[in-house]
Amino acid sequence: MSEKNHDGKRAARERLAVEREKQKHTEKRRRALIVGASIVCVLGLAAVVGVLAVNAGRNKGEKAGPVVAPSGAQGKDSLAIPIGKDGAKSTLIIWEDVRCPACQAFEIAYRPTLHALADSGKLRIEYHLVRLIDGNLGGTGSLRGANALACAQDIAKFRDYHDVLYANQPKETDDAYADNTKLIDLAGKVGGLKTPAFQKCVEDGIHDSWVNKSQKAFQSGGFTGTPTVLLGGKNIAQDQTMTPAKLKQMVETAARG
Repeated sequence: MSEKNHDGKRAARERLAVEREKQKHTEKRRRALIVGASIVCVLGLAAVVGVLAVNAGRNKGEKAGPVVAPSGAQGKDSLAIPIGKDGAKSTLIIWEDVRCPACQAFEIAYRPTLHALADSGKLRIEYHLVRLIDGNLGGTGSLRGANALACAQDIAKFRDYHDVLYANQPKETDDAYADNTKLIDLAGKVGGLKTPAFQKCVEDGIHDSWVNKSQKAFQSGGFTGTPTVLLGGKNIAQDQTMTPAKLKQMVETAARG
């Protein structure tokens, strides 16, 4: 083999090794983002974005009115929608935006575990609904979707409808959930939800002001993006080592303790 050919093959091997290392790093980062739920829809945006998020809908379909909390809402200012047993040893606090793809990624990865832990009485979940993406990208899909979820809570169908909205979530740039008709049609996938009362609640924006109040609480809490998932005061959405199995172990250990 000539020296020239030898050098050429060595250079090719080195380029291939570099490319493989890049691919390995990219795949590792992708798994960490999805499985660890460390991605967020909004990161470190200026405070003006939060203000826009609250006010954006007023120019497009939002009906100003009194703050009406959904049935069964709890916590400070009745901003939390609870799932699971009140006496559970562990409480998971989730701040989410129904239009947020990172929230969907968290749901896909963790939903079966959260359902099982809540149903077993070991975990209580408190959902807080916000509208960050409305302010970031424009539109009212976050607001309309959150209002519809609150309307579903009024009929004790929150969890099932919550699952349906995330399963059918449009692309982040597609403000499809701004259409009340779409939200009402999706309610048909949940038995007993698509009722005249639910439809009126959605169309009238009964819980719009409540959603905006939740958005303000999110801002004042100093959170930086969705999903924010708090367990024992720590945001596990920022923990790249967190997995559904690890969360399950933590909750079950607390339940035994």
